[in-house]
Amino acid sequence: MRIYRKSPLCLLSASMDKTMIIWAPEEASGVWVEQVRVGEVGGNTLGFYGCQMSPDGAMIVAHAFQGALHLWCKDHHNEGEWRPGVVVSGHFDVVQDLSWDPEGEFILTVGSDQTTRLFTPWKKQNNKEITWHEISRPQIHGYDMQCLAMVGRFQFVSGADEKVLRVFQAPRNFVENFATISGASKEKLLTTSDAASLPEGASTPALGLSNKAVFQGGLVPKNNKEEEQFNSISDQYQESYFHPLILTEPPPEDHLLQNTLWPEVQKLYGHGFEMFCLASDSTRTLVASACKASKAEHAAVLLWSTTTWRQLQRLQYHTLTVTQMAFSPDAQLLLAVSRDRTWSLWRRNPPTSESSEPRFSLQAHTGKDTAVHSRIIWSCDWSPDSKYFVTSSRDKKVIVWGPWRPESSGGSEIKPCSSVLDVGDSATAVAFCPVLCSDDRYSHLLAVGLDCGRILLFRWTPGQDVAAGGDWVRSGETDSSQSHTLAVKRLRWRPRAGRTGIERKLKEESSWVQLASASADHSVKIFSLNKHHLQ
Repeated sequence: MRIYRKSPLCLLSASMDKTMIIWAPEEASGVWVEQVRVGEVGGNTLGFYGCQMSPDGAMIVAHAFQGALHLWCKDHHNEGEWRPGVVVSGHFDVVQDLSWDPEGEFILTVGSDQTTRLFTPWKKQNNKEITWHEISRPQIHGYDMQCLAMVGRFQFVSGADEKVLRVFQAPRNFVENFATISGASKEKLLTTSDAASLPEGASTPALGLSNKAVFQGGLVPKNNKEEEQFNSISDQYQESYFHPLILTEPPPEDHLLQNTLWPEVQKLYGHGFEMFCLASDSTRTLVASACKASKAEHAAVLLWSTTTWRQLQRLQYHTLTVTQMAFSPDAQLLLAVSRDRTWSLWRRNPPTSESSEPRFSLQAHTGKDTAVHSRIIWSCDWSPDSKYFVTSSRDKKVIVWGPWRPESSGGSEIKPCSSVLDVGDSATAVAFCPVLCSDDRYSHLLAVGLDCGRILLFRWTPGQDVAAGGDWVRSGETDSSQSHTLAVKRLRWRPRAGRTGIERKLKEESSWVQLASASADHSVKIFSLNKHHLQ
């Protein structure tokens, strides 16, 4: 509660009832009475923790218990009216994973705050400045989120501290609003998304974890008697349901909580423990998943078809949790790294007459006697040409392996092809830039995230003086204002050159690349880098 000593004297209070009230004394009696009441109606938040008014009295902001900011601005066209304002938002716990959409127009993130969030650039009318905002919260879950993988322009798979994978598809209302806010072609997006079959939105029953599709007219389809019985019970504890939005700017927190969910289209069962990591191939036809494991039987990687959502194969090699996986850009290889300090490489076999489904076989691996890393391998990634892959570990080492050749057979063919790069701290995330950093020589740009929150950039060139470490060239690093304050959990380069939301000459934009990072400090950062200005 705050008293503002200005003319006229007023008092701003915030409450657990999810409202803020501006009070002022009556001139005649001096009794303090309510002048303005704003706040969130419904939803599942716990109320407001604190409040603040701008010096001119035109804006008030509240801080919610779950980390969100709520802003209201005085409407200058309607006396006495207040409207929600655009405000920054984000996770209020560890951000565990992130992914760009295939076109590089938005990013999806998941975190331990039990949410999946979607961010995209927004250009305010009559303002050239572009800012990133959360425009959808596709999943609000009952478990801490751990991983996700995009399997289409508007479809993703997510994993949490449960044994189930969940698949989500964007509703029509989101696609329309995304087109308006981002400036994309609505007709093109709706054509590619098969608009005729898309639901309008989604809502979650009070006693459930699954987002149910809501079609035009507010109907939620019921598939069987068991679901009908569940819905009839949950109706007794009904909360606010989806209402279509027509957005021209990023939505406020109450709309994000209620009206931007994506419907769940599939559940995938097969793992015995909490989900830990996911990966999808470049053709968006395969998903690989892994869960927490302390025994070899639980450390298997499961392969799923994105067309039938059937489990295709069980890849067994590791003895402890698989910490990260990556498909090669040509979709022919799958790399997995593990807490057991080893990596395994799986190759897609040619289709046979017996089955058209892809089958993978173990092509190479490291063991206790051949392992280079002495601690947990946290992260891995592929070079754009699918010839090399990189691993990073708690032992502070970053190593490039290869080259991979289709005729290779056996683990003896896959050896370190770089000098061991010591980055001075636990290397928790690593990512190869999909765009070559120079035209005159074959060199790759590599980003390395550290446990301390810093991000390092290196150029790696095959064939240089490996013995002397001449294959690595330091290209840059984040300073204290740019670095995260806790461990970097994930690094992802935009899948194409250029900067999201900026339309300039093709030649000018081709020199730019963007890197997104997720951290245990609850933040997501997006860096724009000019390749020609790197050291």
